[in-house]
Amino acid sequence: MPTDMYVYIVTNKPRGTLYIGVTGDLRNRVWQHRRHILDGFTDRYNLERLVWFEPHTKPTLAIQREKSLKRWYRDWKIALIEQSNPQWRDLWQDICGA
Repeated sequence: MPTDMYVYIVTNKPRGTLYIGVTGDLRNRVWQHRRHILDGFTDRYNLERLVWFEPHTKPTLAIQREKSLKRWYRDWKIALIEQSNPQWRDLWQDICGA
């Protein structure tokens, strides 16, 4: 089954400000964050580093997951990131295939 949507977290530094989003084109959306194409929260706080993402095959489930994660305590979000990315490595190269 193809992946249609992604839930993702970007930050400015390890354990820094977090932003949770959902998109159908992860590569393009992260590129937009990195280039500050979109005005708003991520631009204002320089949130360019992709530190976590989760693929979903159904848009409705991705949107539900995004809303759920946004209600989580900050410590829970940090633990989620550190489960798969303990070094808070920027995953940009991973999604670009480089």
